[in-house]
Amino acid sequence: MDDELLVPAGLVAGVDEAGRGPLAGPVVAGAVILDPENPIAGLKDSKRLTALRRDALYAEIQEKALAWAVGCAEVEEIDRINILQATMLAMQRAVGALQPAAQHALIDGNRCPVLACPAQAIVKGDSRVAAISAASIMAKVTRDREMLSLDLQYPGYGLAQHKGYPSKAHIEALENLGVTPIHRLSYAPVRRVMERQAGLPQA
Repeated sequence: MDDELLVPAGLVAGVDEAGRGPLAGPVVAGAVILDPENPIAGLKDSKRLTALRRDALYAEIQEKALAWAVGCAEVEEIDRINILQATMLAMQRAVGALQPAAQHALIDGNRCPVLACPAQAIVKGDSRVAAISAASIMAKVTRDREMLSLDLQYPGYGLAQHKGYPSKAHIEALENLGVTPIHRLSYAPVRRVMERQAGLPQA
């Protein structure tokens, strides 16, 4: 991790999200307060870890962290308030669920949600701050498991493979099978499929 980054004292929560880009499923945020007396080796941005390693670290974070929580914003909320605001909402829910409560929050990215504690946005924080890396793992594993469950409810879309991201296979499945209740209607690829199926003129 980046030694030049000054991490505040006290109960500091790392916060990160997973699922801003997909066409389907919730956006999920993780919040983690690590225990300095009980370090976890190998924490890094969840996207740079194998699924097997993420699962192992997920279990270790649950066991060793002082506090951890996840928060979601569902598809209906994403469509109603937009993905940025839905991401902030998921982060608020994750941080709000921490016990003990955070005294400070470090947020991956360049924006902070409104929280009950002071917050600082850190660009590329998931590769610079261990607690944010841990939060990214909690968010990613939680969301991936949710998509595996949704794959059973909505077979044929390949959700277990692409996790809702706009892959070629996902777009083709949308066109062949139609839009489901877990698809984000405010996202252009989904909207285009709906308009085509309704016979509306394309923009």
